[in-house]
Amino acid sequence: MKKKQNFIQRFFFSVFIFFLAVPLIFIYVPIRNLIKLFQRFFFRMESKENSYHGTNKILKHLDKYFIGYTDQAHKNRTFIYFLLPSMSAFCIFVITPFIMGIYFSMTNWSGLNTGHVTFVGLANYAGLLNDAQFFYSFFRTVIYSALNIVVINVVAFGLAILVTQKLKLTNIYRAGFFMPNLIGGLVLGYIWQFIYNNAITSLGGPFAVSILAAGGNEHAMLALIIVITWQYAGYIMMIYIAAIQNVPQDLIEASTIDGANAVQRLRHITFPLVAQAFTVSLFLTLVTSFKQYDTIVSLTKGGPPQLMPSWIQNLYSLGQTPVKSLNLMAINIYNTAFVEYKMGTGQAKAIIFFIVLLGFSLLQVHYNKKKEVEL
Repeated sequence: MKKKQNFIQRFFFSVFIFFLAVPLIFIYVPIRNLIKLFQRFFFRMESKENSYHGTNKILKHLDKYFIGYTDQAHKNRTFIYFLLPSMSAFCIFVITPFIMGIYFSMTNWSGLNTGHVTFVGLANYAGLLNDAQFFYSFFRTVIYSALNIVVINVVAFGLAILVTQKLKLTNIYRAGFFMPNLIGGLVLGYIWQFIYNNAITSLGGPFAVSILAAGGNEHAMLALIIVITWQYAGYIMMIYIAAIQNVPQDLIEASTIDGANAVQRLRHITFPLVAQAFTVSLFLTLVTSFKQYDTIVSLTKGGPPQLMPSWIQNLYSLGQTPVKSLNLMAINIYNTAFVEYKMGTGQAKAIIFFIVLLGFSLLQVHYNKKKEVEL
């Protein structure tokens, strides 16, 4: 417990020192250098590089690591100079809107009442507890993400195994599998909408009715998973290829001599040595699946209509309620904010969405890191 407390204290002290050092580096250090330059050229004076010898812990730390004349201070200042452009852009375009979003999620902002916004506290968040549509979107998003993660990674790993074999035209295969990832989500949705509604239905027979039609709502999620897998599996494949190529061939050859078959080599050698690639790939597919929006809009506009599951209707004491089968969380947030003009409520949903995605991502990375150690 004491070690944990010391770690937390050191962490917050380091953060405090860093934010205190940044303005000093850009204000105090340039002024000090200008004074030295002025003295050198006009008074022929060589100023001494004096270090701080006092007992103040904060000033001592600042002098040693940020604003002083030590090699470490020079390195840290150079690091901050190079970090500033990207950090400034990150703060302006990510951190600032996020903080503003937290504020607007606690208001009655509609997008039309700008200047007359009223602070409502946690009322928008409390209202989400009674929002059956949002709960349904969360439920469908979890199901879609779980299926999509499994399918993409299985297909991507299979393709990686295939194109790392000694085949002719291997590089062409790799490029071909990767190219769908270069197509934008909206364009991809319209392409596959044509394929599902025109190309496949022209075959007739059991394919005469498109799976995107109203009568095929139970297949809409499968259709979306096929589209996203076709687009994204090639990208994840490249991560697995890099990991597989780093597997020592000596181990493969030794296991082959010992009589291990392909499945045994895959299970006991390849899987453990590419465990880090699984962590990265699962994280990327998890985030991509949860944030899915543009392809759904162009492919199905939210999916064919269906009735809300009976257990959700009973949970919220509702009658038969129509919903769209692919009304995932991103779609629901957009409709709330920009169709219903409930910007405050939509922002509250976005904050909840962020917390949920962060929680799932941390759990996934933590679990996979533990598996890496076990393997």
